Amino acid sequence: MRIAVAGGTGVVGRHTVEAVHDAGHEAIVISRSRGVDLVTGEGLDAALQGVDAVIDVASVNTLKAAAAIEFFTAATGNLVSAAADAGASHVVLLSIVGIDRIPYDYYAGKVAQEKVVEASRVPWTILRATQFHEFAAQMFDRAKVGPLHIAPNARTQPVAAREVAERLVTLATGRPQGRVRDLAGPREEQLAEMIRAFARHEGYRGWIPALNVPGPQMAGMRAGDALPGQDADLGRQTFADWLAAR
Repeated sequence: MRIAVAGGTGVVGRHTVEAVHDAGHEAIVISRSRGVDLVTGEGLDAALQGVDAVIDVASVNTLKAAAAIEFFTAATGNLVSAAADAGASHVVLLSIVGIDRIPYDYYAGKVAQEKVVEASRVPWTILRATQFHEFAAQMFDRAKVGPLHIAPNARTQPVAAREVAERLVTLATGRPQGRVRDLAGPREEQLAEMIRAFARHEGYRGWIPALNVPGPQMAGMRAGDALPGQDADLGRQTFADWLAAR
């Protein structure tokens, strides 16, 4: 099969491209670095010629709802339209657990994106996953007060990006299923402890206070709204395993 991966150079995108190859299929990377702009649609029709399925893991770096909604509506709208014109038989979207429970601006964009896929002319599958193990590294870099690193208190059940990628490829090579069971890591973790463990692993020995950070995302995560339900599929790699393998 020829499988296009939109956002194929990102954190999960790179793993997805590798998983496509490992499964014996041909991966078509859709990204600006490959001359394709999802927002404008430039280069998209040519890139999708002869494609059997499309996996959408594209993302945007914004904390504003309007910008997130605009990006995901345009990018995924162009993607599914071009996929339909190209004769693709399946679109698979990666989404996030809890986006309809947490009033976070970025999540508003993901909700809008799901609606675009659901209205697509191409049969579709949507997989929601929890945060990746890399979330701890991202938060260590971003959560600061001046030079001081902080560790937001939050409940999370992180999953390996590679395992998410493998699931996406399995879904893309099968029949469209609509919304499938969520995918999460094998156990719940405390985000603050994950951040501290990552910092120690990287050689940082400074004080990292655990705080209840304001804002809807962290409030929702503290309340458990980003955790999977009882029927979720669980991955294998724990955060400690991921950290040890770095």
